[in-house]
Amino acid sequence: MLNLSAVIIAKNEEKNISRCLSSLEFADEIILLDTGSTDRTCEIAQSLGAKVFRLEKWEGFGLAKRRATELATNDWIFSIDADEVVSDELRPRIQQILENPEFFLYRIKRNSFYLGKMIKYCGWQRDFPKRLFNRKQANFNEKPLHESVVGNCPIGTIYEPIYHYTYPTIKSHLQKIDFYTDIAADQSTAKKYSICKPFLSFFAKFCKMYFLDRGFLDGYKGLVLSFISAFGVALKYLKIIEKQSK
Repeated sequence: MLNLSAVIIAKNEEKNISRCLSSLEFADEIILLDTGSTDRTCEIAQSLGAKVFRLEKWEGFGLAKRRATELATNDWIFSIDADEVVSDELRPRIQQILENPEFFLYRIKRNSFYLGKMIKYCGWQRDFPKRLFNRKQANFNEKPLHESVVGNCPIGTIYEPIYHYTYPTIKSHLQKIDFYTDIAADQSTAKKYSICKPFLSFFAKFCKMYFLDRGFLDGYKGLVLSFISAFGVALKYLKIIEKQSK
């Protein structure tokens, strides 16, 4: 079986990192690139056997994940976030693939929890991020936000899931939106938007998630997720307009 390096970038993830690392015991090595933690993330990761490095300069998610990949000693990479867990079904599936890989790049089903509930709709049912790859054939792009693994090769699909424990509270969701929209506004070079753009974008995003993607079937939490996600889109455009007005 081919050797595998699991790679993680993390910042202030002491509440999640133990759960994540415990699910990665099948990997031949675990690389954790810390991007500025002020809590016990690094200490916990080292105690659980991870090789911990610190990022000197933050230049966005894409470059940070590329750097983490470079630190690995193996060519086969499994990228995972600190708030994610490898399911019991996924572990043997990855090991099976590494016996004789059919592809150099794989997308993996991700089941996400919101406010403690697994979300089955809202568009999240189509979440298949690309996470398992041979770095000689594929790697992360350099986008500061919404980074992804890219490669000029066919892509395989794994249906055994990663579990994603995202946004345990409304506050955590709003904080992440504020962070992401700051990045989006800083990177924007778009033409000037009308003040109508944020409100039209809010309406379009909410209707897509709640009605077209059947978020209403996720109950109250589907409503909250759809509303706050739509607010995030509106906030991005408001910040861009504010930046352009200056």
